Amino acid sequence: MEEEGQQQQQEQEQEQQEREHKKEVIRLERESVIPILKPKLIMTLANLIEHSSDRAEFLKLCKRVEYTIRAWYLLQFEDLMQLYSLFDPVHGAQKLEQQNLSSQEIDVLEQNFLTYLFQVMDKSNFKIATDDEIEVALSGQYLLNLPITVDDSKLDKNLLRKYFQDHPCQNLPDFSDKYVIFRRGIGIDRTTDYFFMEKVDMIIARFWSYLLRVTRLEKLFSRRSGRQHKKDPKKDDEISPDADQDDLYVERKRLENMELSVRNLLNKITIQEPTFDRIIVVYRRSSTKGNTERGIYVKHFKNIPMADMEIVLPEKKNPGLTPMDWVKFLVSAVVGLVALVSSLEMPNADLWVIFAVLSGVIGYCAKTYFTFQQNMAVYQNLITQSMYDKQLDSGKGTLLHLCDDVIQQEVKEVIISFFILMEQGKATRQDLDRWCEELIKDEFNESCNFDVDDAVQKLEKLGIVARDSVGRYYCVGLKRANEIIGTTTEELVLRVKQGGST
Repeated sequence: MEEEGQQQQQEQEQEQQEREHKKEVIRLERESVIPILKPKLIMTLANLIEHSSDRAEFLKLCKRVEYTIRAWYLLQFEDLMQLYSLFDPVHGAQKLEQQNLSSQEIDVLEQNFLTYLFQVMDKSNFKIATDDEIEVALSGQYLLNLPITVDDSKLDKNLLRKYFQDHPCQNLPDFSDKYVIFRRGIGIDRTTDYFFMEKVDMIIARFWSYLLRVTRLEKLFSRRSGRQHKKDPKKDDEISPDADQDDLYVERKRLENMELSVRNLLNKITIQEPTFDRIIVVYRRSSTKGNTERGIYVKHFKNIPMADMEIVLPEKKNPGLTPMDWVKFLVSAVVGLVALVSSLEMPNADLWVIFAVLSGVIGYCAKTYFTFQQNMAVYQNLITQSMYDKQLDSGKGTLLHLCDDVIQQEVKEVIISFFILMEQGKATRQDLDRWCEELIKDEFNESCNFDVDDAVQKLEKLGIVARDSVGRYYCVGLKRANEIIGTTTEELVLRVKQGGST
């Protein structure tokens, strides 16, 4: 009895391990963006200050820090917006004609615009999606079940190629000469439904895989698609022991990994996919013989599932049946034809067998066709949703949003760093970084990879933080900090406005 109990326990443990092994977990690096609203951050920190006089000085300092940082970036943002006005796809061509510039001068200006744009992206904590991240995102399916490709002939290949030649970046994806995808933030998207057609597809796919294994054709297909199955450095089972323990781990729940059971097949199920909280796509359309295209497109999206990232791609081709679908069509037709001819050649041909063979072949072909039509409908719905629900803005609106984003992030970094130094006293760079992250976690229950270098650089530029002989950072008192920054223009305007109203 004891041996039977131990055997059952071992079998249960083995089943549990198999279920855990089926889990698809993606490792994601923590973002540098501080996910806290600035007013909430300031008021929470102010309430932690004991004396009311110090609290008032701290609130005054926060305003002066924001006004000063905003003034620092004003000229740079003005240059960015002026340059974009020349490459706005709507009105940029008219303004370029008015400037009467040569082709070489326009080339220089558009490269200057890209330089400013990429700097603002970096300051706003947007990162260029790397080749590895694209592979992770496209290694699975979520709601989009059609192969989406870009019509390369409709995209310019010179603008971005020239930029990356002058500004090299590591691990760029293959399409970086045609368009660039910036991403920031990680979220979770869940969808609950019956997914009847998808479940039928899954059963057929597993049966197809079984046939390939039995006929030993699996190796032939795996060689052809070997590039798609290359090692994924961000899958959980391949993480090295020295990987960052603070990384995020997000489970990807897909139909392909679902256990076959009556309950799962007949009831609603929930699938889950990590999302890119923000995506910005930059590209230019290709020029035609009669028209040189100079417009630069900047499109901003939100909450895009990683596996469905194709919906933000520019100049997409209309999807059609995949080569695998055609192979299945042909194989089914050949098998059905052979079975039909064999049945007819028999002395006593059974009409029911002939009918069953024809019904099976026709049913499978009809199923493939209607599945494709359903996927097309889902695709059209996702594209419409990306245009109306998930596209935040484009062009000038996106740039204005980015500029404000930069200011908000810089202000929050400076305020948190100063508050920690004010409360803790002197601190090394490592201690300051750790304490800032702990403050965000303890007070706001949020996690981020705090950019301490950028924060102390701003504090030193403001003149309210310095270093001692051994390199530790320390801050001046609150009242002295306000005196060093001085009265800002915004405060003078507010005083005049208040004086006029009274």
